[in-house]
Amino acid sequence: MRTAFAKYEGAGNDFILIDNRDGGFTPDAELIARLCDRHFGIGADGLMTLSHNAEIDCSMRYYNADGSLGEMCGNGARCFALFAEHLGIGGETKFFDATDGLHTARIRRTKGAWGEIEVAMIAVREIRRGDGWWFLNTGVPHYVEFVDDVEAVDVCARGRRIRYDLDRFPQGTNVNFVQPLGPGVLRMRTYERGVENETLACGTGATAAAIVTSYTQQSDTARFRVLVPGGELTIRFAHEPSTATYTDVRLSGPARRVFEGTFDSENF
Repeated sequence: MRTAFAKYEGAGNDFILIDNRDGGFTPDAELIARLCDRHFGIGADGLMTLSHNAEIDCSMRYYNADGSLGEMCGNGARCFALFAEHLGIGGETKFFDATDGLHTARIRRTKGAWGEIEVAMIAVREIRRGDGWWFLNTGVPHYVEFVDDVEAVDVCARGRRIRYDLDRFPQGTNVNFVQPLGPGVLRMRTYERGVENETLACGTGATAAAIVTSYTQQSDTARFRVLVPGGELTIRFAHEPSTATYTDVRLSGPARRVFEGTFDSENF
């Protein structure tokens, strides 16, 4: 069966998107992993389907590159919102649900295939501290560690060991190495669970990095620029002083449609 798809990227985090409002595409873990393969497939960090929802604009389901169902993806959600915009779904503010709950996305600017999108993320009310690291959930679990030089970190080797440290993180974790550059400015690299590699950007990771930096070092800062290998993301939030409670969390950044096409599932 032939299936139409579009390829989008947000700060280098790339995704396959499928309009599944007719229910014609059946998500299958092995097929998704083959489609996301960078040598034998389309190539992507993940795949998302857009389906009909009678109560809101649409529903997003995110699948990791290994085919497993993901809870949330910040960069993916921004690409998803631009995909919905290109399909003519919803207004300037999109209302959609993901596995972790209801979200909104605001189309701040668009020009052809490109857009700047702001996504509302879930609130954070708990931050766990370890020996030189912090752990929190920003839609998916994230480990945050501050380093002096993020470029000197062997992200894949160290990230993989931490990601699979099931004694500390029974469900696994995404791993972020963060270098503060000044007030409200961070540099970050991420090892992503489900991709099992370093990615060029991670929206939920950038959100985690900004919140932990505010919590530990910059309590008066409520807006951060996070520089990642694929570009730049902006995070802002409201913070209740002397607590680990962060609300009205917003992730902003670019999204772009790269190309469109069709694939034959029998070819995979």
